[in-house]
Parts: sequence; C-alpha cells; structure tokens
Amino acid sequence: MHFVDAKGILVGSSGHVGMNIYRGCTHGCIYCDSRSRCYQFSHDFEDIEVKQNAPELLEKALRSKRKKCMIGTGAMSDPYMHCEEQLKLSRRCLELILKYGFGVAIQTKSDRILRDLDLLEEINRSAKCVVQMTLTTWDDELCGILEPNVCNTKRRMEVLKILRDRGIATVVWMTPILPFVNDTEENITAILEACADAGVKGIIDFGMGLTLREGDREYYYAALDKHFPGLKERYIRSYGNAYELPSPKAKELTKLFRGICREKGMLSRPEDCFRFLYEFPEKETQLSIFDL
Repeated sequence: MHFVDAKGILVGSSGHVGMNIYRGCTHGCIYCDSRSRCYQFSHDFEDIEVKQNAPELLEKALRSKRKKCMIGTGAMSDPYMHCEEQLKLSRRCLELILKYGFGVAIQTKSDRILRDLDLLEEINRSAKCVVQMTLTTWDDELCGILEPNVCNTKRRMEVLKILRDRGIATVVWMTPILPFVNDTEENITAILEACADAGVKGIIDFGMGLTLREGDREYYYAALDKHFPGLKERYIRSYGNAYELPSPKAKELTKLFRGICREKGMLSRPEDCFRFLYEFPEKETQLSIFDL
C-alpha cells in the first residue's frame, strides 16, 4: 500500500459521476479486467494506491456542484478492500455525500460495506442509495478459487438481505460467466432464485462470457493452469487472442436468464439497471402558507 495526492476525484457527466478512492485490489479475483495493461498501472496491482486526499477533493467538488446527482464508486476498484478497515476513506466520503445531499451507488464484493450501514440508511432517507454486489458462482468452493480473498457468495447473499430489510435497493452484477467453468444452467438458476428471494431490483449481465485483455489474460491463464489443468489450452483453441469470449452456451443461458428475471420481476436489461442506478430522485418540498 502506498499513498498519493490525487489531482481530482470525480469523473463523468452531469447525470451521474464516479470516483475511485483506491487503485488496485487485494481481492485476488482471477478474471479481473482492472489488471489489464491499458489502465497503465505503474505499480503491482496488489500494492494499493491510496488517494489520501480523496475526502478533501470530494468535499470541494460536491460543494461546487449546482445540481444533485448520484455518486458512483467501485467500478474500477472495490471501496471495501482490506485497507478500508484501517483507513476508512470510503466512510469519510459517504459522510460527505450525506452532508451535501447527494445519492450514492456503490459496487462491491465485500461484507465490509455493513460497517457503513448507518450512513447508507441516512443517505437513502435523504436522497438515494443503491448497493451493487457481484455474484458469479453459487458454489462456494468454486467462489474460493475465482474470488479467493473476499467473502463468499452465501455471505454476499446475507448482505443483500440485510440491505433489503433496511430498505436499501440492490442490483447484482452476474458477470463474468466463465466458459467451461461457471456457465451452467444450475449456477445461473441458483443465483437468480436467491436474488429474487433477497428482493434484488435488477441483474446486470453482458452476454454470458468474459473479456480478456493484455495483462488480464496472462493472469487468468496462469490461474487456469493452477486450478483447472488443461483448460487454458481449450481456451486458446476456442478463442485465440479474442477480446470477447462468449460461453458456448450463451444463447441458452441468456434465454434462461431473461425468463427467470421476467418471472421474478427483476430488471434484466443493462440499460434499465443503469437508469435505475443513476436516476436521482426529485424530493418534494413542502411549502407552508407563509411561502405562498
């Protein structure tokens, strides 16, 4: 872990903006796209870059924004990695989002988010809070291989139910679905049925497969050699150096996915999920007779 002073913290359009407090990750997910060389890491991926001035930058940015909106975090680096236990930068940023009346959409795989449940509830009461949780496999033994340094799927389901009970909306990222690994009807059905039971608002899927780029591909293939001997060669025969690697079962799995989501009343189109995530609520103002 090393510390830097960032020049800015918020990026995006007026409709919604995003921030990454950390760069890199310690979760160890074997498929992580953020490892790709295109992101130009100048340090080891597990050597977390901490934007130590993130709260100061965020306060300055929120104070100057004329229109309230949703603040997203977690797209590139999980805000609830191990270092958050000591640093609490995500918590400090949530306190500022609450203070200035903005909403938040957080993406994570970690149950550490429950440490900030009090702030999430307050933000949800005053504006809007949505928590996004990634789920890739119902098999917790497999989860320990794919995502080794973070809580397992069953624990993440517990988190989703706790959030539901506190009135906080959730969206699940069911991605990536790895060819020849977790691309089974049993896996997809189990995840979706559990999500429906947990009151999940929508499921984001990008076509039942994964993407591999330079840097990410090498790490993923090394993990396949370690945990699934011979599978790397099958990937190379099937996909070469392609960026998009759809499951051979993508058509059937997508049909299954959409059918269950429709039956359970969960959003299933990415554009619908993103619209829900980033739509900022217009709170009604109560006028007294003295304002008329």
